[in-house]
Amino acid sequence: MEQPIRIVLAEDHWLMREGTRHILEQTPDFKMVGEAEDGEQALELIGSVKPDVAILDIRMPKLNGIEVVRKMKELSPDTEALMLTAYDDDDYILALVSAGALGYLLKTARPNELIDAVRRVHQGEPVLDPAIAMKVARLWANQRETTKQNSSTGVTEELTQREFEVLQLAANGFRNKAIADKLSISVRTVEGHFRSIFAKLGVSSRVEAVLYALSRQLVTNEGNKK
Repeated sequence: MEQPIRIVLAEDHWLMREGTRHILEQTPDFKMVGEAEDGEQALELIGSVKPDVAILDIRMPKLNGIEVVRKMKELSPDTEALMLTAYDDDDYILALVSAGALGYLLKTARPNELIDAVRRVHQGEPVLDPAIAMKVARLWANQRETTKQNSSTGVTEELTQREFEVLQLAANGFRNKAIADKLSISVRTVEGHFRSIFAKLGVSSRVEAVLYALSRQLVTNEGNKK
């Protein structure tokens, strides 16, 4: 039997925290291992219990969610961050992607979307709310252009057809196993394609690769499939 996904939840609004905890506790493969009502408490908890996933709000007392994400990787490198917030400000999202947050979900999400996001983030898959994905992709790409010269034609010529296929499936929410099944290749081969894609696009994560490809219209986002 697989071990449950261990979760820390940080949210300063009591009612929101209670409602979210209730959803998570009703999910058999989840285990709540701590709750926090401010950023400092969240960081201390993460360092102490080392959860698989930390669900964080952005605006919290003492330390905001961005600061928690930046600092928690030193305390618990294997903990992945899923932001659950009411804020879809561009600057917040870009800062969180840069800090290392793997998921960004708005509080308007349905319970099944939250549950799916926790599982995907735990597996190392990026989750970005579809309502803001394209907006963020455009802004992120524009920001990168101010610090790095990169030819769009050069990039598209460098990527192989199979790498385009892998990126397209990733943009549509397919996980590595599902990509492997879809393309009739091994998971290890998929991982190899991602390493090559990162190198060619000059990025360091799956989130950045997908956002870059979306912003250049190399792929399209048709919503999560798997």
